[in-house]
Amino acid sequence: MKDALLIKSNPYGITIQFHPDMDFESLIAEAKNKFQASAHFFNHADVAVAYEGRTFTKEEEVRMTETIQEAARIRILCILDRDKDTKQFLRRTAGDCLNVISEHEGLFYRGTLKRRELLETETSVIIIGDVETDAAVISKGNVIVTGTIYGSVTAGAAGRMDVQIGAFRMQPQKLRIGSIEVKPSIGGSYSWAKLL
Repeated sequence: MKDALLIKSNPYGITIQFHPDMDFESLIAEAKNKFQASAHFFNHADVAVAYEGRTFTKEEEVRMTETIQEAARIRILCILDRDKDTKQFLRRTAGDCLNVISEHEGLFYRGTLKRRELLETETSVIIIGDVETDAAVISKGNVIVTGTIYGSVTAGAAGRMDVQIGAFRMQPQKLRIGSIEVKPSIGGSYSWAKLL
């Protein structure tokens, strides 16, 4: 690969292919220049991004993400995993997730919720990880989990009934939409729960 980075669009956002051997500071400079030059194309979009060709440390990933957002004047809603199964799940749920987040009412939680941990939010949430047994999520909006739900999840905690719970896999202790306990629907490569 002779370019420092290549930008490819997909229906869910963009994929950025980075040169595997270029030093990080040079990549940052190249990304800034390339995204500043194409900022008019993105038009302040909210996008999901996949980084390929190179592995970044957490600090490098954050720095690269901030540089791209500032240079292109976009908002990166999530960084898609390179894992094939996770990609397939995210492709299926990305439309709903991006719609929820693009309403400026959602957040991302990166990490696994461990036993006895509780995540409460006033908005929709996308959890990049699992919800372990005896962990709980309580959201007034939608809940999307890129891993497995083993614990308890409540969506629509303020009484909203038009929300959904989605996960790569579900083996939950309890799922609720509002105050109604629901069962997961297992189908294809992901699971969901919603009121009909």
